[in-house]
Amino acid sequence: MSVKKIVLAYSGGLDTSVILKWLANEYGCSVVAYSADIGQKEDWAAVTAKGLATGADKVVVSDLREEFVRDYIFPAFRANAIYEGSYLLGTSLARPLIAKEQVRIAIAEGADAVSHGATGKGNDQVRFELTYMALNPKLTIIAPWRIWDLNSRQKLVAFAQEHNIPVPVTKKNPYSSDENLLHISFEGGILEDPWNEPDEDMFKLSVSPEKAPDKATYIEIDFEQGTPVAIDGERLGPVALMTRLNTLGGTNGIGRLDMVENRFVGMKSRGVYETPGGTILRAAHRDLETITLDREVLSIRDSLVPRYSQLIYNGFWFSPEMQLLQRTMDDAQTTVNGTVRLKLYKGNCIPVGRKSVNSLYSESFATFEEDEVYNQADATGFIRLNALRLRIQAHQRMK
Repeated sequence: MSVKKIVLAYSGGLDTSVILKWLANEYGCSVVAYSADIGQKEDWAAVTAKGLATGADKVVVSDLREEFVRDYIFPAFRANAIYEGSYLLGTSLARPLIAKEQVRIAIAEGADAVSHGATGKGNDQVRFELTYMALNPKLTIIAPWRIWDLNSRQKLVAFAQEHNIPVPVTKKNPYSSDENLLHISFEGGILEDPWNEPDEDMFKLSVSPEKAPDKATYIEIDFEQGTPVAIDGERLGPVALMTRLNTLGGTNGIGRLDMVENRFVGMKSRGVYETPGGTILRAAHRDLETITLDREVLSIRDSLVPRYSQLIYNGFWFSPEMQLLQRTMDDAQTTVNGTVRLKLYKGNCIPVGRKSVNSLYSESFATFEEDEVYNQADATGFIRLNALRLRIQAHQRMK
């Protein structure tokens, strides 16, 4: 394979550092190391210096935090996206954005190839490459894990040591993690046995529920057309809002998840996640919808959530079916305006109040007291009509 210039999705960790050197050696061409800032705590100056020292001709760090929250997290949460009933898709939402920016840089730099550090067993290879192909199918895709012979951690470490690349992984921290503004994920190593409980010192964003404050924290979140815009009456930008929710959730032990999920490639994988702000946001949003969405609209929308979430998980963010579903989800949100009050306490996020100018809740209709807007006798015909098919079946059995 002959390529002139490669843009590598580069984190500065062991895998992508080895890949950076390997690409330069294997293809003998210019390599641009590209890193995406999506809210992970990172010394970008150190990442840049390491990339240049490892063989990159250029290092590009793109600040994608605002775009990540505004155009990926918030749209997904307007749809109440959740995979297999538990996972709030923190990594899945980040990958198409990272790949999209990588394609943009490739065009700007005159590169004809892109590369990533995803293994041949995981979901990320699919998410990266579906995005590359959807946005610029002319780019050559290089997936080192599928073609090289460095197929073990030991071989990676040996290669790194041979080429004077620092090795960050230690025995004390044997799992891999991925962090952004929505979550931190932990996989591999000591977590590969699904019977093992995660070590408490592994978690970064949250305290354990046992160590959370003994006093509940009350907050209010304002929404406009399904998008969060303020906390406790203070309007905040997307990044500031997610950061505030992460702090509130983490302090109160909210957002931890330990699950075995079904990867797109076919195997099951155990993952541990911290999503404090996202957990609060989803609970608040769903609660506001209970008073602002029509029953049938809510039912139809909810029936689409599994498919919508699966598309995100499997990497089809830039597909036509995803665009169709996103328009549908957003159209359902025009009346989702208002405020939700939540009680945060020792790992629990409990909605305790909600109000909206678009509320469909009517106390005068729902009251158990005497009213003049609902004739209870009307329910007799309603019930008999709904029971008609059941009565016919019963008569048939009785014959």
